[in-house]
Parts: sequence; structure tokens; C-alpha cells
Amino acid sequence: MTDKPSPIRETDDEARELAQELMRSARFAALGVLHPDTGTPHVTRVGFGLAPDGAPVTLISDLSVHTRALAADPRASLLVGEPGSRGDPLTHPRLTLSVRARFVDRQAPEHSAIRARWLSDHPKSGLYADFADFHFVVFEIESAALNAGFGKAFLLLRTDFAAG
Repeated sequence: MTDKPSPIRETDDEARELAQELMRSARFAALGVLHPDTGTPHVTRVGFGLAPDGAPVTLISDLSVHTRALAADPRASLLVGEPGSRGDPLTHPRLTLSVRARFVDRQAPEHSAIRARWLSDHPKSGLYADFADFHFVVFEIESAALNAGFGKAFLLLRTDFAAG
């Protein structure tokens, strides 16, 4: 009996750079959480950016289900990377991040730097970013799965994003 070769390639600098580029270029992401009332998976689209230290970040409202979900259970996933305008969408790179959410208090020292960076990348959110029901959430990456195109799958660890 022969063992099947793993479809996962060894993570290299090219894979790490592609993962970083997908995060740097993303302005929105699919966020997967566990619904706070039912425990079932719940996916929504959120704004996406990077904090000054390179950590993924979003700005969300207390009115949304995903905010309640993250407050109840900080485990989540984010999907970044959009299909190109041509060809099979499944051949375009995408990155799934397994993360743990942390709400940023408005009085926290990091809040103003995150806010400034966010507004630089998402200027229209200046209309509501300071509303009382909106909060920045920083996501700590635990691991990631990079699909760099057909036959190019990689598993990344938290340490692969350390240089952010």
C-alpha cells in the first residue's frame, strides 16, 4: 500500500509574501463566526484592514450579529482574496485566517493609531467610525490556509506573519 502525497506544499518565503500581499490589498473580507443564538456557522462581509503592527482589523457595529458572536466567542475566520476578472474563480489566490478577536477599547493607547490607519484606507467610514456603537476589532492570527492557485496549497503558522 502506498501513501498518497500531501497536497500541502512546504511553506516558503514566496507563500508568506503572497499571504501578506493578500492581506495588504484587501479592503473587505468574509468573516465566519458562530451565531450567538444558535451556534451555527454565520458568515458576513466586513471591512478589512491592517493595524499599524500588521494585525488584521475590522470596524463593526454593536447592531450586527457578528459583533455579538465575537463578544460571546472570539474564535473566527476571515477569508481574503478576490477572484480576478477572467478565468475560473477557484484558480485565484485566497487566504483563510483562523483568528481570535479582541475588541479595542477607545481609551486604549493603540486605538488612535488603528483609527488613523483605518480611515486612511477606508475614508468613507469616517462618517460612522466614531459612533458609539462602532468598535475596532483586532484579530490575532492563530494559523492560516493559503490557496495560491490550482495545486498550490500552504499551511501557515502564527510565526509566518510575525514580520507582518
